[in-house]
Amino acid sequence: MPHMPHDYFAELFVAGRFADTGWNVYFPHRDEGFDFVVAKDVGRGHQLIRPVQVKGKYPREDKKDKTVYGYIGDLSQVHPEMVLAIPFFATGATTPSCVAYLPLSLIRQNSRGFRSQPAAFKSGVPSPRRDYRRFFDDDGLRLIERSEWPTMRIQSD
Repeated sequence: MPHMPHDYFAELFVAGRFADTGWNVYFPHRDEGFDFVVAKDVGRGHQLIRPVQVKGKYPREDKKDKTVYGYIGDLSQVHPEMVLAIPFFATGATTPSCVAYLPLSLIRQNSRGFRSQPAAFKSGVPSPRRDYRRFFDDDGLRLIERSEWPTMRIQSD
């Protein structure tokens, strides 16, 4: 089997998770920003549409423990309704340990572009930070359907 680039695999993995939960997934003819767009009928003929950017995290063997861990870098496009999906891989893993689904309201601009750090990294394994737990995996996918998605914030337990 030929080697598939990490980012391409991460995009397809996340797209598959959306499809598994009833979203239709649309890939652009040219990848000049968002990796794909998802749409879902949420009742009464209302179609919810969200652009998605995927930024996978693939730690090397020498990655040190971090209390805050996530994506720092450029986002070629942003949109108020967007989803930043971050699949987090454990050191040496071929599939993600967890995936964060984040609204624009949880993404900050900084000197290196944009930053969102919803996870921690310990002993080679990423995990959701307590206040961001609801934005991960199946819970996170369910939040994307909510009308308040674009303005959601973290909640402390």
